[in-house]
Amino acid sequence: MRFDSPAADRVTAAILFALGAGMSYGGYVMDRLEIRQIHPASIPGLVPIILGLVLMLCAVLLANGTRRSTPQEASAPAATTEDGQSFSNFAFTALWCGVYALGMVGRMPFWAATAIFIFGFSGWFLIPAVQGSTRLRHAVLLVLFAGIMAVSISALFRYGFLVRLP
Repeated sequence: MRFDSPAADRVTAAILFALGAGMSYGGYVMDRLEIRQIHPASIPGLVPIILGLVLMLCAVLLANGTRRSTPQEASAPAATTEDGQSFSNFAFTALWCGVYALGMVGRMPFWAATAIFIFGFSGWFLIPAVQGSTRLRHAVLLVLFAGIMAVSISALFRYGFLVRLP
């Protein structure tokens, strides 16, 4: 299966822009905390507003990148391998995100679920690309990376954003 990459990028840019606009609007209309004498700048919707604006900026940059492609690039099919590797990577990503969100989060400590997710996701793409005896070393580094990132993400949400984690 081959895709028209510039057209797919334009559709993706439009969807991401609409999603970012919705996030920004939702953050803007979110209830404020002035009733509790909390500073107006600490509105709960500030993070969704900023993330929505950044997502809209990325969508504009993606759309601009498709306009700048040469006619030869526009007619060339997207880069895929003959054995459907692109589809298998997409399928793995969708399945693994579903397993994380629906199967792991809430059934085990958040940091453990996140570490397993990061290790599995990174390992899927990194380990097959590594040749020879360095695979074990890369796997050990992935374990360390996943652990550090999971603890950091948990600490950020718990102590930075004051979010109770499952």
